[in-house]
Amino acid sequence: MATTYNNLYLDLRQALRGAGVTSASLEAREMVCFAADKTRESFFRDLNLYISEETAQKANALLRRRLLGEPLAYLIGEWEFYGLPLEVTRDVLIPRVDTERLAARAISLAREAGENARVLDLCAGSGCVGLAVAQNAVNCRVVLADVSETILALCKRNARRNNLLSRVTVFQTDALEPPPALLWDFDVIVCNPPYIPTADIETLESTVKDWEPRMALDGGADGLQFYRAIAEQWQPALRLGGTLVFEVGAGQADDVGNILCGRGYESIRIWEDDQKIERIVEGRCNQ
Repeated sequence: MATTYNNLYLDLRQALRGAGVTSASLEAREMVCFAADKTRESFFRDLNLYISEETAQKANALLRRRLLGEPLAYLIGEWEFYGLPLEVTRDVLIPRVDTERLAARAISLAREAGENARVLDLCAGSGCVGLAVAQNAVNCRVVLADVSETILALCKRNARRNNLLSRVTVFQTDALEPPPALLWDFDVIVCNPPYIPTADIETLESTVKDWEPRMALDGGADGLQFYRAIAEQWQPALRLGGTLVFEVGAGQADDVGNILCGRGYESIRIWEDDQKIERIVEGRCNQ
C-alpha cells in the first residue's frame, strides 16, 4: 500500500521509541533522508508525497539494523558536528554533542591567539574538533593528528568535504609518544583522548562497546593514561603562553587538572558542558 514520507517517518519513529531509542525523532528523520537521498529541507517539503517501494525497503532495512544495535551514524556513514557534515566510519568515534563544548573552547582560544594561530587536534578521529576550529576561526591553521593512516585519510576527506583543505593538514603520530620535531609552536593543542577505564568498557551501552573502536575508548587502568602522557611529553609542542585543552570523562576533571598542575601548567580552568558536567580542562604553558 502506498505511503507518504510522513507516514514512513512516523512508523520508524514509533518502532525506535518502542525499542527505547531516546533520539527516535531525529533518527527516524535521518533514516528517511538517507533512504530517499533527500536533504532535511526537501524531506520537510515533501512530507505529504508518496514514496517509492525501493525507498520504503531501504528505510526498513536500516531500521532492522538499528534495532539490532548498530548506531545510526555508522548505518548512514555520516554525522553532523558543529554544523559540519562529516563522514563517519567504524574506525572512529561518533562525534557527540558533548564534544561541541570542547570545540567551542578551542575556537575561542584560536581566535584569541590572533592572525595565523596554529592549532593541533591530537587524537583527531573524524577530525570533528579541528575542522570546527578551522571553520570558525578563519585566520588559523589546523593540524589533525592521529596514530592511524586510515583515520587520517578520513580526516582528509572530511576537510575536503567542508572546503577546508587550504588551512588543514594531517599528520601521523602517537599521542603517547613525544611529539616529532615537525609538530611544534602551537598556540592551542586540543585533545579528546580515550578516557574510559579499561575495566569499565564492558559496562558501556552495547551501541558503544560493541560498535565503536576500542582504541578510541580505552584510557588505561584508571582512564588517565593519555592525559599523563600528553601533559608530560607534549609541552614542547606549545608556544610560550599556549594552551593545552582536554575533554574529560565525568568525574575526571580534578584529576586531570592536578596532572596539568603537576607538569607545570598554569591558569588551570575547568568548564562544564550543557548538562553541568565538568567536561573541559585546560592549562597554559608559561615555561
